[in-house]
Amino acid sequence: MLHFTREEFGSRINATRDELARRGLDALLIFAQESHYYLTGFDSGGYKHFQCAVLTTVESPITLLTRRPDLQQARRTSTIEDVRLWYNAEHANPASELRKILDEKGLRGKRLGVELATYGMTGANWELLRTTLAGFCDLVDASSIVQLQRAIKSPAELVYVRRAAELADDAVQAMLDTARPGVDEGDVVAAIDRAVLRGGGDVGSGPRILGSGPKALLVRGTTGSRKLGDDEQLTMEWSGIYRRYNVAMFRTVAIGRARPQHVKLFGLVEEALAAMTAAARPGAPLGRIDQEHRRVFDDAGYREQRQWTAGYSLGATFPPRGVMDYPPMLYADNPMLAVPGMVFFLHAVISDEKNESAMALGHSILITDSGCEVLSKLKLEYSELS
Repeated sequence: MLHFTREEFGSRINATRDELARRGLDALLIFAQESHYYLTGFDSGGYKHFQCAVLTTVESPITLLTRRPDLQQARRTSTIEDVRLWYNAEHANPASELRKILDEKGLRGKRLGVELATYGMTGANWELLRTTLAGFCDLVDASSIVQLQRAIKSPAELVYVRRAAELADDAVQAMLDTARPGVDEGDVVAAIDRAVLRGGGDVGSGPRILGSGPKALLVRGTTGSRKLGDDEQLTMEWSGIYRRYNVAMFRTVAIGRARPQHVKLFGLVEEALAAMTAAARPGAPLGRIDQEHRRVFDDAGYREQRQWTAGYSLGATFPPRGVMDYPPMLYADNPMLAVPGMVFFLHAVISDEKNESAMALGHSILITDSGCEVLSKLKLEYSELS
């Protein structure tokens, strides 16, 4: 059930060990599910509880501490062979079980990196870990070690990224084929999910971002469904997902006839997206992408109606993170340099509450040796669905 070769996982682990050594750390306490998946293939939902893998700087087997429901998950989806269990009980303290593992590995008095910037590390889990290991070792925030490695995709990862891009296009086409006046939003979502699942993809677990009429201005998912009305707009933000890898897109379409002012807005967001895409080049600061985003919209008088970032990194993610896999994020003063292998979602979005008008356009790109590649093969247009 591994989605990458053991050699690929081994090279990722070696790179992590090299970075731990460079930072003067003796081990990494892995709490981010994305890190578990990237380094070992471990694919599970147990990170909602206390779940930690210990990767030492010196070469030795990774040890995973988890709950009983995740034992077979670890054995069948990952390269991990040493799996330890903690059991739910009144006043259970899994951090004390982790301390025993660390002591066994000779990490008493050592300097350990810990992943803090993850949903698996709740405030309660951090307090439990901090107090239990007080005086035993030194804990240092090492959230960025695996995250920054994951930002640059290997050739094997890009195979999954490209398949996710095909599924994202399938999702858009399913929306275009289904959305019409009188059709329920739920039927559109079902058609999109059906297309992605038939293609062997995954369905995101978060609320679908698809809204019509008054919800067309929203860029977050909401509960509830409504029927599409004539002379309305429909906005969708979707991601093709394959083996957990996301490739996202944004579209706004007209339900019925397109209004002239909406056609004009489409031209503006298309111009912004083109400028952003041209700014995405290897060796250039990522902030330039958002600078172009802001320039086009601000010059046109839409400063207050645009978003305050231009997009974000994409990768293999787990709920509740959703599509976004940052850092890096595309904001105006981000000095990080673009590197070949990085994958980003670029979005140009206007939410004009005063005129009840929306326009969203977005596509995912891959940074290449000479520029960037747009992963979608679909034509950008403001469609009229009637």
